[in-house]
Amino acid sequence: MSETCLKIAITKGLGVGIIAGSAMVKIPQMVKILRAGSGEGISVPGALLEMYAISSTWAYAVARQFPFTAWGEAFFLAIQTSGIIILCLVYAKKSSLAGIYLVAYIGVMYVLLSGQIPVNVLATLQACNMPVMLVSRMIQILQNYRNGHTGQLSAITMVLVFLGSLARIFTSIQETGDPVLMWVFISSSSSSGAIVLQLFWYWNTTNEYLKKKAKAE
Repeated sequence: MSETCLKIAITKGLGVGIIAGSAMVKIPQMVKILRAGSGEGISVPGALLEMYAISSTWAYAVARQFPFTAWGEAFFLAIQTSGIIILCLVYAKKSSLAGIYLVAYIGVMYVLLSGQIPVNVLATLQACNMPVMLVSRMIQILQNYRNGHTGQLSAITMVLVFLGSLARIFTSIQETGDPVLMWVFISSSSSSGAIVLQLFWYWNTTNEYLKKKAKAE
């Protein structure tokens, strides 16, 4: 097998693996929220900004007709992240906002994927992903720092998101050659890596806090 064929095989394999993993990467987070009956520690504004990044990547890649293996995880991440946002709002007794969010998001994605939005506009939205993703993660990082714990944030989910972003740097280079996508995944992996470090740094503090809260309730 030539070096080129090997790279293609590795890239396709990684792409398929990432998509398969993305179909369940945020399930641990959703399960943790459901079990606790709380989304405490999870930044909804940060998650909304993350949805922007996920959705613009999805719409841009579809418009550019990139292979599904290059962007398929965005579809699954959009569904799961939306589920997390809705759960956090519902447990915060803001069910009406959860309903408004769901209807609005479906409407926005219908327009973005309709083919009516010029590719250059979608490229601009995609180019904004780096600062948006960084701001999204910084909001979560600052919330963790201020709280002194990570609440119901799932370590499993964040570690998988971090590893997936790292793998996506390689696949975006090999499958698309698009520098915009490459830098988006570089910024995503570095910022999610910072949250992973916080999860382990605050591990004992978080466990003690959640135990005390459970006893108080």
